[in-house]
Amino acid sequence: MTRRTDWAEYAHPGTPQRRGSGRDTGFVGGRDGAYDDVRGDADAHGEDAPRGGRGRGRRRGGGGPADAPQDGGSSFSSRAGTGEHPADPVEQARAICLRLLTGTPRTRKQLADALRKREIPEDVADEVLSRFEEVGLIDDSAFADAWVESRHHGRGLARRALAQELRTKGVDSALIDAAVGQLDAEQEETTARELVARKLRATRDLDRDKRLRRLAGMLARKGYPEGMALRVVRQALAEEGEDTEGLGDEGA
Repeated sequence: MTRRTDWAEYAHPGTPQRRGSGRDTGFVGGRDGAYDDVRGDADAHGEDAPRGGRGRGRRRGGGGPADAPQDGGSSFSSRAGTGEHPADPVEQARAICLRLLTGTPRTRKQLADALRKREIPEDVADEVLSRFEEVGLIDDSAFADAWVESRHHGRGLARRALAQELRTKGVDSALIDAAVGQLDAEQEETTARELVARKLRATRDLDRDKRLRRLAGMLARKGYPEGMALRVVRQALAEEGEDTEGLGDEGA
């Protein structure tokens, strides 16, 4: 099997690539990157839908140029719409990866899982994914850093929860440690206090012990250590005038 090795276009995923055969097998923008969404291009337009005033006539007449998009069944999207695979698995793997990377960074494992689901041979997947890493389209380190920044400030997740999420996405342990290391204990506790302050008012109708359990439980679900959670909640309740002597000491 002969594989295409013209990798220069990978650095520009937004530019559709044209082959001599007339098949448009490059990136198609504006999609949400779902793993099993490659067939969406043909479905979105309909295989028989004309793309201009002259499109329908040229498709039926069969006299158009070889690279005309109206040439029925010659594009990658038409093949995908009918379940037919491109002849070149490297080309197919590249198109799938470019689609999934549109607007949403992905880890190498996420892309590998997608290619496996589409029955791309393992050696082909490794070749394509390695090349994507070389040109910077896959960067698990940058992915982990951005994930920690976004999920901590957006959702208030602590280091433990962030590390678990990154593990499920296949990020290497060393990269996870480096990414979550951006958050020190002081920043983590500051965020925990902010979370408690936002939820405190909603618990005022509860008795003291229930307030403690509810607020501490909220922090625990976000990955905060039990000792820190209890300490932060006790201090918040004390600032409201609650008697916190001995409150939660058994779990501190």
